[in-house]
Order: sequence, then C-alpha cells, then structure tokens
Amino acid sequence: MLLLATCTLALLSPLLAGRWSARLLLLRWRWPLLIWATLALQVVATEAPIPATLASVLHVATYAAALAFLWANRHVAGVPVVTAGAASNGITIALNGGVLPASASALAAADIDRTAGFANSAVLDHPVLPWLGDVFAWPAPLPLANTFSVGDLLIALGVTLAAWTGTQRLGRRPEHDGVAESQA
Repeated sequence: MLLLATCTLALLSPLLAGRWSARLLLLRWRWPLLIWATLALQVVATEAPIPATLASVLHVATYAAALAFLWANRHVAGVPVVTAGAASNGITIALNGGVLPASASALAAADIDRTAGFANSAVLDHPVLPWLGDVFAWPAPLPLANTFSVGDLLIALGVTLAAWTGTQRLGRRPEHDGVAESQA
C-alpha cells in the first residue's frame, strides 16, 4: 500500500504544483491490459486463500508480466528506472522462492507481523541478495507503516520522472513539437 500511495502522490504532484502531465496523459501505452492483469494477479497471489506454492509462483509470474509491459513501453521517460526497480524486486523474489526477503528490524519498526498466510515479503533464514529486500521501514505509528526495498525506491523515482517529464503549466495549450500554429 505504501508504494501505491507513493506512486499515486508522484503522479499527482505536477497538479499540486500547478502543472499537468500532458505528455504522460496523452501517451498511447503498449499492451495496457497486461499491467491490469498483472495487478489483478498480484491481489490473488497475496490476498486469496490459495496454497503457498501457487501464491509464490503467481507472485514471480506477476513480475515477469510487469517486466514485459515495461519493456514494451521502455521509450517512455522514467520507465527504464521503473524497470530497474521492478527487475530488482522480481529477481530477488525469484531467487528467494517467491518471497522478497525482509529485515527483521524493518518489520519491527513498521510493526508488521508476517506469521499468518502468504507473505510477499518475510524474514528468511538464508536469503539471497538480502540487501535488495525490504530493508527500509516507514515506521509505525505513521500512516501506511510498511517496509520497502531499493527496488521500490527506484519504482517511485521512475514514476516521478514519468509524471514530470513533459509537464506544462495549467491553462497553457499543448505544444506541437515546437511548431507554431499558423494564424488564420
């Protein structure tokens, strides 16, 4: 939830500064249904009462699908940074059996108990690439207290870059590749 809130704030931040993301909003995304399917599968993998093995496989598959969407849209400003973050998380999850390793101290700071059900992030006995896991905390009692990773930071940075690239002041007509419109 913390990453979703951060990305939403990043997308809205130009509006808060009196600008709008003309380029981003008018962009024609490639394979848009793939990202919606990815998000739906993420919900199933992390929230549905399914066997842990299936949840782990689905969790890894969502990153593969998200990376396919990002690759198809790599020409968009910020997307390569989002891709780096998603790849960091996805590779680490895949190497750790479908779970992103978490720091016990980060979980404690965020006041998170990951003992029940499938955890997309958890303390592991022998994690692979533990420094790429959820090692940072947005601590309790702050709203949306949670843990986050280097990959999550890259995703938020990439979304911010995408939101701000090509912004224009509100009320200004969109520019057309630097070509002035003829006066009639």
